[in-house]
Amino acid sequence: ADAMVKAANVTLIGKEMVGGGLVTVMVRGDVGAVKAATDAGAAAAQRVGELISVHVIPRPHSEVEIILPAAKQ
Repeated sequence: ADAMVKAANVTLIGKEMVGGGLVTVMVRGDVGAVKAATDAGAAAAQRVGELISVHVIPRPHSEVEIILPAAKQ
């Protein structure tokens, strides 16, 4: 998460301990910034362990947007 917010202009929404040592980190921002942040986060994760997956949802549909975590003000 630290590498992600330092690499690009994104907002850290949160992180969720999924179980079994897996962690989900969520950020919001412009598509390009989120892509840069996830690339940096993926590289940092690979340095300390195993990276399972990276997924960016560009311009989510309004019905999907409802279930995504909102940025904290």
